[in-house]
Amino acid sequence: MTFTNFIKRPVLSTVISIFFVLLGIIGLISLPIEQYPNIAPPTISIQTFYQGADAQTVLNSVITPLEESINGVENMTYMESTATNAGMAMITVYFKQGADPNMAAVNVQNRVSQAQALLPAEVTRVGVTVSKRQSSNVVMYSLTTDDGRYDDEFLTNYNNINIVPMLKRINGVGDVQTPGMKTYSMRIWLYPDKMKQHSLFLQTFLWLWLSRISRLHRVRLASRVIRNLNIPCVTKVV
Repeated sequence: MTFTNFIKRPVLSTVISIFFVLLGIIGLISLPIEQYPNIAPPTISIQTFYQGADAQTVLNSVITPLEESINGVENMTYMESTATNAGMAMITVYFKQGADPNMAAVNVQNRVSQAQALLPAEVTRVGVTVSKRQSSNVVMYSLTTDDGRYDDEFLTNYNNINIVPMLKRINGVGDVQTPGMKTYSMRIWLYPDKMKQHSLFLQTFLWLWLSRISRLHRVRLASRVIRNLNIPCVTKVV
Protein backbone atom coordinates (compact mmCIF):
# COMPACT_ATOMS: atom_id res chain seq x y z
CA MET A 1 0.00 0.00 0.00
CA THR A 2 1.41 3.33 -1.07
CA PHE A 3 0.54 6.87 -0.07
CA THR A 4 -1.51 7.29 -3.26
CA ASN A 5 -4.08 4.86 -1.85
CA PHE A 6 -4.79 7.25 1.02
CA ILE A 7 -5.35 10.03 -1.48
CA LYS A 8 -7.67 7.91 -3.65
CA ARG A 9 -9.60 6.60 -0.61
CA PRO A 10 -10.34 9.63 1.65
CA VAL A 11 -12.74 7.66 3.86
CA LEU A 12 -9.99 5.24 4.88
CA SER A 13 -7.66 8.14 5.61
CA THR A 14 -10.29 9.81 7.78
CA VAL A 15 -10.95 6.62 9.77
CA ILE A 16 -7.24 6.06 10.41
CA SER A 17 -6.78 9.69 11.47
CA ILE A 18 -9.72 9.47 13.88
CA PHE A 19 -8.31 6.22 15.29
CA PHE A 20 -4.92 7.79 16.05
CA VAL A 21 -6.56 10.88 17.56
CA LEU A 22 -8.65 8.71 19.89
CA LEU A 23 -5.59 6.63 20.78
CA GLY A 24 -3.70 9.81 21.68
CA ILE A 25 -6.56 11.11 23.83
CA ILE A 26 -6.74 7.79 25.72
CA GLY A 27 -3.00 7.86 26.27
CA LEU A 28 -3.09 11.47 27.45
CA ILE A 29 -5.74 10.64 30.04
CA SER A 30 -4.42 7.31 31.30
CA LEU A 31 -0.62 7.67 31.11
CA PRO A 32 1.11 9.53 33.98
CA ILE A 33 2.60 12.77 32.69
CA GLU A 34 4.64 15.18 34.82
CA GLN A 35 6.18 18.36 33.56
CA TYR A 36 9.07 18.35 36.03
CA PRO A 37 9.67 14.82 37.34
CA ASN A 38 11.44 14.32 40.66
CA ILE A 39 14.91 13.22 39.61
CA ALA A 40 16.89 14.22 42.69
CA PRO A 41 16.09 12.41 45.96
CA PRO A 42 14.39 14.32 48.80
CA THR A 43 16.89 16.18 50.94
CA ILE A 44 16.53 17.57 54.48
CA SER A 45 19.01 20.11 55.84
CA ILE A 46 19.77 20.66 59.54
CA GLN A 47 21.66 23.82 60.46
CA THR A 48 22.69 25.50 63.71
CA PHE A 49 25.44 27.70 65.19
CA TYR A 50 27.74 27.16 68.16
CA GLN A 51 29.01 30.61 69.10
CA GLY A 52 32.75 30.84 69.67
CA ALA A 53 33.51 27.21 68.83
CA ASP A 54 35.97 25.95 66.25
CA ALA A 55 35.28 23.23 63.70
CA GLN A 56 36.51 20.35 65.89
CA THR A 57 34.41 21.48 68.84
CA VAL A 58 31.34 21.81 66.63
CA LEU A 59 31.97 18.32 65.27
CA ASN A 60 32.27 16.73 68.70
CA SER A 61 29.61 18.68 70.59
CA VAL A 62 26.94 19.32 67.95
CA ILE A 63 27.23 17.19 64.83
CA THR A 64 28.02 13.88 66.54
CA PRO A 65 24.94 13.87 68.85
CA LEU A 66 22.68 14.96 65.99
CA GLU A 67 24.02 12.32 63.62
CA GLU A 68 23.60 9.57 66.22
CA SER A 69 20.00 10.61 66.78
CA ILE A 70 19.10 11.10 63.09
CA ASN A 71 20.78 7.90 61.91
CA GLY A 72 18.24 5.24 60.96
CA VAL A 73 15.32 7.57 60.25
CA GLU A 74 12.72 6.10 57.92
CA ASN A 75 13.69 5.94 54.20
CA MET A 76 17.10 7.51 54.83
CA THR A 77 19.94 6.49 52.49
CA TYR A 78 22.91 8.49 53.78
CA MET A 79 23.88 11.85 55.26
CA GLU A 80 26.82 14.24 55.19
CA SER A 81 27.89 16.94 57.62
CA THR A 82 29.96 20.14 57.58
CA ALA A 83 31.55 22.08 60.45
CA THR A 84 33.30 25.46 60.15
CA ASN A 85 35.53 27.53 62.41
CA ALA A 86 32.79 30.17 62.46
CA GLY A 87 30.68 27.83 64.60
CA MET A 88 28.31 26.67 61.87
CA ALA A 89 27.12 23.06 61.79
CA MET A 90 25.19 21.66 58.82
CA ILE A 91 23.91 18.13 58.25
CA THR A 92 22.31 17.05 54.98
CA VAL A 93 20.15 13.92 55.04
CA TYR A 94 19.29 12.16 51.77
CA PHE A 95 16.22 9.94 51.42
CA LYS A 96 15.08 7.32 48.94
CA GLN A 97 13.60 8.41 45.63
CA GLY A 98 9.84 8.77 45.95
CA ALA A 99 9.83 9.41 49.72
CA ASP A 100 7.48 12.13 50.94
CA PRO A 101 9.66 15.17 51.76
CA ASN A 102 7.09 16.55 54.21
CA MET A 103 7.02 13.33 56.20
CA ALA A 104 10.81 13.12 56.00
CA ALA A 105 11.11 16.62 57.48
CA VAL A 106 8.75 15.68 60.32
CA ASN A 107 10.71 12.50 61.10
CA VAL A 108 14.02 14.38 61.11
CA GLN A 109 12.55 17.12 63.31
CA ASN A 110 11.45 14.49 65.84
CA ARG A 111 14.95 12.98 65.91
CA VAL A 112 16.50 16.43 66.37
CA SER A 113 14.14 17.13 69.28
CA GLN A 114 15.32 13.94 70.96
CA ALA A 115 18.94 15.15 70.76
CA GLN A 116 18.25 18.63 72.16
CA ALA A 117 19.22 17.58 75.68
CA LEU A 118 22.67 16.47 74.45
CA LEU A 119 23.51 19.77 72.75
CA PRO A 120 25.34 22.69 74.43
CA ALA A 121 23.27 25.43 75.99
CA GLU A 122 24.43 27.99 73.40
CA VAL A 123 23.19 25.78 70.56
CA THR A 124 19.87 25.17 72.29
CA ARG A 125 19.41 28.90 72.78
CA VAL A 126 20.10 29.64 69.10
CA GLY A 127 17.98 26.73 67.93
CA VAL A 128 18.33 24.01 65.31
CA THR A 129 16.75 24.69 61.91
CA VAL A 130 15.31 21.81 59.86
CA SER A 131 14.36 22.64 56.27
CA LYS A 132 13.55 20.88 52.98
CA ARG A 133 15.93 21.76 50.20
CA GLN A 134 18.09 20.33 47.45
CA SER A 135 21.86 20.55 47.52
CA SER A 136 22.07 21.78 43.90
CA ASN A 137 21.70 25.41 42.82
CA VAL A 138 18.87 26.45 40.53
CA VAL A 139 19.62 30.13 39.88
CA MET A 140 22.64 32.30 40.66
CA TYR A 141 22.56 36.11 40.49
CA SER A 142 24.78 39.03 41.43
CA LEU A 143 24.24 42.66 42.38
CA THR A 144 26.42 45.39 40.92
CA THR A 145 26.42 49.17 40.60
CA ASP A 146 27.14 51.00 37.37
CA ASP A 147 28.82 54.02 38.95
CA GLY A 148 30.40 52.29 41.96
CA ARG A 149 28.38 54.37 44.40
CA TYR A 150 27.67 51.45 46.77
CA ASP A 151 30.22 49.10 48.28
CA ASP A 152 29.99 45.34 48.90
CA GLU A 153 28.63 45.74 52.42
CA PHE A 154 25.75 47.92 51.25
CA LEU A 155 24.84 45.58 48.40
CA THR A 156 24.94 42.55 50.71
CA ASN A 157 22.76 44.28 53.27
CA TYR A 158 20.30 45.38 50.56
CA ASN A 159 20.16 41.84 49.20
CA ASN A 160 19.47 40.33 52.64
CA ILE A 161 16.73 42.84 53.46
CA ASN A 162 14.87 43.21 50.15
CA ILE A 163 15.68 40.35 47.76
CA VAL A 164 16.32 37.24 49.85
CA PRO A 165 12.99 37.37 51.79
CA MET A 166 11.08 37.82 48.54
CA LEU A 167 12.79 34.82 46.94
CA LYS A 168 12.13 32.62 49.97
CA ARG A 169 8.40 33.33 49.67
CA ILE A 170 8.31 31.74 46.21
CA ASN A 171 6.64 28.34 46.24
CA GLY A 172 9.21 25.57 45.83
CA VAL A 173 12.26 27.56 46.97
CA GLY A 174 13.99 25.73 49.82
CA ASP A 175 16.70 28.23 50.74
CA VAL A 176 18.61 31.25 49.44
CA GLN A 177 22.30 31.51 50.24
CA THR A 178 24.75 34.37 49.83
CA PRO A 179 28.28 32.95 49.51
CA GLY A 180 31.21 35.23 50.19
CA MET A 181 29.03 37.96 51.62
CA LYS A 182 30.45 41.03 53.32
CA THR A 183 28.19 42.17 56.13
CA TYR A 184 28.31 45.03 58.58
CA SER A 185 30.06 44.26 61.85
CA MET A 186 30.76 45.84 65.21
CA ARG A 187 33.81 45.40 67.43
CA ILE A 188 33.84 46.04 71.16
CA TRP A 189 37.27 46.32 72.77
CA LEU A 190 37.70 45.40 76.42
CA TYR A 191 40.70 46.74 78.33
CA PRO A 192 41.93 44.41 81.09
CA ASP A 193 43.11 47.18 83.40
CA LYS A 194 39.77 48.98 83.39
CA MET A 195 37.88 45.70 83.76
CA LYS A 196 40.01 44.88 86.79
CA GLN A 197 39.18 48.24 88.38
CA HIS A 198 35.47 47.47 88.14
CA SER A 199 35.88 43.78 89.07
CA LEU A 200 34.48 42.63 85.72
CA PHE A 201 35.28 39.41 83.89
CA LEU A 202 35.05 38.57 80.22
CA GLN A 203 32.42 35.90 80.87
CA THR A 204 30.21 38.41 82.69
CA PHE A 205 30.40 40.87 79.82
CA LEU A 206 29.69 38.18 77.25
CA TRP A 207 26.67 36.94 79.19
CA LEU A 208 25.22 40.46 79.45
CA TRP A 209 25.97 41.31 75.85
CA LEU A 210 24.72 38.07 74.34
CA SER A 211 21.53 38.22 76.39
CA ARG A 212 20.67 41.51 74.67
CA ILE A 213 21.23 40.13 71.15
CA SER A 214 19.77 36.67 71.64
CA ARG A 215 17.64 37.18 68.53
CA LEU A 216 20.79 37.18 66.37
CA HIS A 217 22.19 33.85 65.24
CA ARG A 218 25.54 34.75 63.78
CA VAL A 219 27.86 35.93 66.53
CA ARG A 220 31.56 35.24 66.32
CA LEU A 221 34.13 35.64 69.08
CA ALA A 222 37.77 36.45 68.41
CA SER A 223 40.82 37.99 70.07
CA ARG A 224 43.39 40.51 68.94
CA VAL A 225 46.83 41.36 70.31
CA ILE A 226 47.25 45.12 70.73
CA ARG A 227 50.39 46.62 72.22
CA ASN A 228 51.54 43.16 73.30
CA LEU A 229 48.37 42.71 75.35
CA ASN A 230 45.89 39.97 74.65
CA ILE A 231 42.69 42.02 74.54
CA PRO A 232 39.53 40.07 73.78
CA CYS A 233 37.44 41.31 70.92
CA VAL A 234 33.79 40.53 70.28
CA THR A 235 32.55 40.75 66.71
CA LYS A 236 28.83 40.85 65.95
CA VAL A 237 27.85 39.97 62.42
CA VAL A 238 24.45 41.38 61.45
